[in-house]
Amino acid sequence: MSLVVHFEIHASDPQRLIDFYGEVFGWTFTRFGEQPYWIIDTGEGSIRHVDVPGFGINGGLVQRPGPAPEPGSPVVGANLVVGTDDADAVYAKALAAGAVEAMPLEDQEGVGRLGYLIDPDGNLLGLIAPSMD
Repeated sequence: MSLVVHFEIHASDPQRLIDFYGEVFGWTFTRFGEQPYWIIDTGEGSIRHVDVPGFGINGGLVQRPGPAPEPGSPVVGANLVVGTDDADAVYAKALAAGAVEAMPLEDQEGVGRLGYLIDPDGNLLGLIAPSMD
């Protein structure tokens, strides 16, 4: 078995992304010792909440050792896609919180409603809802 159990977001300005992801998704962040690293708790249904059924995972936010990606540069590493019940509402909330549109939300047969944003530090972020409008 090879399940994804953790993710990491790289941040040039950690507090800016802590504020962004906290506002958009309600995630909480806890500093891990004196390191420039924060544990991300994504909420109910995540791996740390074993008494609540769900399939989510938690992650970490780490100080980026170099500059943020340039606009239009290719993705380096993996991409994070967050599932939500209302992709349109979360997409709008993320734009209001400082994200930039990368790919507008679109209904995709057999997939759901999917779109991509660039977070305030240049990271690609996907949103998906199981139902289509």
